[in-house]
Amino acid sequence: MTGYKLATRAVRAGINSDQHHGAVVAPIHLSSTYSLKGFNQKRDFDYSRTGNPTRATLAKVMADLEGGAVGVVTSTGLAAAHLLCQLLTTDDLMVIPHDCYGGSYRLYTHLANKGNFKLLVVDQNDPQALADALVRRPKLVLIETPSNPLLRLVDIEAIAKASHDVGALVAVDNTFLSPFLQQPLALGADIVFHSTTKFINGHTDVVAGVVIAKDQAIGDELAWWANCIGITGSAFDSYLVSRGLKTLPLRMKQHQENANRVAEFLVNHPAVEKVYYPGLADHPSHELAKRQQSDFGAMMSFEVKGGVEAVKALFANLELFTLAQSLGGVESLISHPSTMTHAGMELEAQEAAGISQSLVRIAVGIEDVEDIINDLRQGLAASQQAL
Repeated sequence: MTGYKLATRAVRAGINSDQHHGAVVAPIHLSSTYSLKGFNQKRDFDYSRTGNPTRATLAKVMADLEGGAVGVVTSTGLAAAHLLCQLLTTDDLMVIPHDCYGGSYRLYTHLANKGNFKLLVVDQNDPQALADALVRRPKLVLIETPSNPLLRLVDIEAIAKASHDVGALVAVDNTFLSPFLQQPLALGADIVFHSTTKFINGHTDVVAGVVIAKDQAIGDELAWWANCIGITGSAFDSYLVSRGLKTLPLRMKQHQENANRVAEFLVNHPAVEKVYYPGLADHPSHELAKRQQSDFGAMMSFEVKGGVEAVKALFANLELFTLAQSLGGVESLISHPSTMTHAGMELEAQEAAGISQSLVRIAVGIEDVEDIINDLRQGLAASQQAL
């Protein structure tokens, strides 16, 4: 499909690939095992943990959309994050951002505490702190941009160049934007990974992940480890993610249109102290977002005046927004990062990352934008009445 635009490649993934019956849509292969042609004569697939035709279709299209050589589909987004650690030995140093997703922070800090590798948690927006970290010659530098939940950005191209200068690999969590809005490998990263639970699938009915490597050898190593430790994704989940992927470009356009309107509403609302959204002209990384992203995404967070009691009242008076973890589905979700997505971080680490008790994160869905705004309007009004 080279030569076609991203939207076309996403739609056409697996179409007309069935060589047996001519099925337009790639079939689901649920078999756990596959016969050999004869003694020591393996076919393309022999056991589904190692390889599965349905999963291979998804891996191939995700590698294509991100511009990588190899895609490895995993059982969850955190399994994808964990897979990166297999590139490290006990003496290797990994650098992660201080404001990354709480589940990633919990995973990496606990693995480091067990001695699996060395870890440095750094504010990657602090040039001196980042430079000091790179002097220690890490093996892997993890980037999350935009960050979860404060939508901070870092310059992928600049960090990739500085990291490569000291021999480090660079991995980017692209979950918030998807390949439709950001292409980390084209900006110099070596690895990109996603929780495909989110925008890639888009329907809140699958938990899955993917890792894409620019280099064939690194991709092969990651694929070997995914099979070795048993974290590859199931055939049915891979089918559902592939199905959701076909509408990704359409969904992202509507998510984006709605998010722009919602951000404008929030920034002018008297109950809102501050809005974190790169699409706003006064966001400190607005120009960087315009340079390294094709748009601003559908995730944002904001501080509610009145603290946690106001937040509780807001949540209690919403009808359309669902109070739930996750993001990227067609429906609008709202969450309290401190007690939900980032509960795995100690309060001190939350505070260092800028996560307060009055912070609310929203994933803007594709419902009618007037309904989304009206729901927030009534919730915010109630939040101020509760003070």
